[in-house]
Formats: sequence, C-alpha cells, structure tokens
Amino acid sequence: MESDERIIDISQPSKRLLTGKVAVITGGARRIGAATAKAFAENGANVVIADILDEAGAELAAAIGGQYVHCDVSLERNMERAIQVAVGWKGLLDIMFNNAGISGPEGSITGLKTEQLSALLEINLNGVVHGIKHAARAMFEGRIAGTIICSSSSAAMMGGLASHAYTLSKAAILGVARSSACELGVHGIRVNCVSPHGVPSEMLMSSFRRLLGDQNLQPQDVSKIVGETGESVEGQGRERGGCGRSSGVSSKRQCRIYNRTQPSYRWRFHI
Repeated sequence: MESDERIIDISQPSKRLLTGKVAVITGGARRIGAATAKAFAENGANVVIADILDEAGAELAAAIGGQYVHCDVSLERNMERAIQVAVGWKGLLDIMFNNAGISGPEGSITGLKTEQLSALLEINLNGVVHGIKHAARAMFEGRIAGTIICSSSSAAMMGGLASHAYTLSKAAILGVARSSACELGVHGIRVNCVSPHGVPSEMLMSSFRRLLGDQNLQPQDVSKIVGETGESVEGQGRERGGCGRSSGVSSKRQCRIYNRTQPSYRWRFHI
C-alpha cells in the first residue's frame, strides 16, 4: 500500500502543498522556526510568526507575506492572542508549530537551582501546553482537522546530549504530545513531535564554542563534527562521570539515528 507521505526539501522547487493553509509558528523569527516559516510560505501557507524578537520576526513576516505577533509563550494570554491573530486574519487555523524554547542552565544536577528549572519549564514545556490548548480550541471551533507539531529533541530519547533542565523539558513534551494525540485524534487533529539532533543553530553553536574553547567555530564545522562522530556537545550535563559508559548507551551509534546536520531542513507534509 502506497503511503501518502511526501518529503519536501525546501532547497528544491516547491509544489505548494500547503496552499491556503493557516499556520502559527512560535519561535519563528530565527533558527528552525524561521526556516519552517519560509518552507511553509513557499508551499503556499499563510504564516503567523509568534516570537519575542520583534524586529527579526516582523521583517521575516513581511518577507514571506505573513503576520507577526509578539508572543511570550510562557504567558498563556500571549499564546491565546497569537491564535486569535491567525483566526482573525484568515478565519481558521490549520497548523500549530510549538517551536519556541531556550537552552537553560547547564552543569551538574547537584548544582541545579529549582528557580532556574522552573523558569525554563515555563517556556519550553508550559509554552507547548499553551499552544496545544489554544490551537485545539480554535480547531474545534472551526471544525478543522488540523495538525499540531511540537519541537522536542534527540536529548529526550538519549541521555547526555544536553543539560538536565533542557532534557527534562523535551522529554515532557514527548509525553504531553502523546496524551494530546490520543484525545485530539478522534477529532481528526494530529499531534506530532519533531526531534532534531545537531542542527547548527545559534543555541547549539554557542554551546560548541564555549565547551570547545573556539569562538571562531562555524556552522559547517559543527555539522562535520556531529556528522562524523555522531556526538553532540561533550560535557552537556555530564561534568561528573561519563554518561555513555555508566548507562551502557552507545552514544555514537544511536546519535546517528537522529542526525540532522544538513543546512536544508526536510519536512514531511501529510496531504
């Protein structure tokens, strides 16, 4: 039986598979969010970029014929407002991409401060919950069999790739996406996660430069390191002890499964 899943590489001419669809992308002003906004727009979608980076977000929205709304995802009223902007603009919501997130505190679990963890979870986890909640409400009201996408991470599936707080938040996203999918699926609303690994964004570049002591490190250098060794930043959350050895996990072998180091992002559009 043939699958109706098609893979679109945004570096190739688009077939505009999202024509007329309305999407909200949090953290859409830069990095993966910005690449996604461009890919969606190239495929015909009407995109609302929700971010706290007003200048970059507004500039990108203007460039792709979309809308920009200031949105701190940790504040539920901001997330609700972003959804309202999309519905007010085009009358409905088809796609919600909960992408906003931060890296948060690093270091040993023995030094992790509860207030730092709480601040990260307000954004990385609560922001996703706010997005799922209000996107689902809009889809219910519009009788739309839409799709909700959440950004998790390979760190949620394999220990030692990132800080403890970040890893916790991304693993929790997998959980809430699964439970939401069970509830919303009966209404025709799909909930899925993407779990990138080794994408040379500003967040990952900063970690590599700091931990490797090379401020001149470039994205292509990080892509090469991750592509050849299968490793993310050595030392993230493992200042005490060796995660791979103590847990019996073969980091290099498993990391290659999640490797996403190429400069062009690939999306699966279900149509």
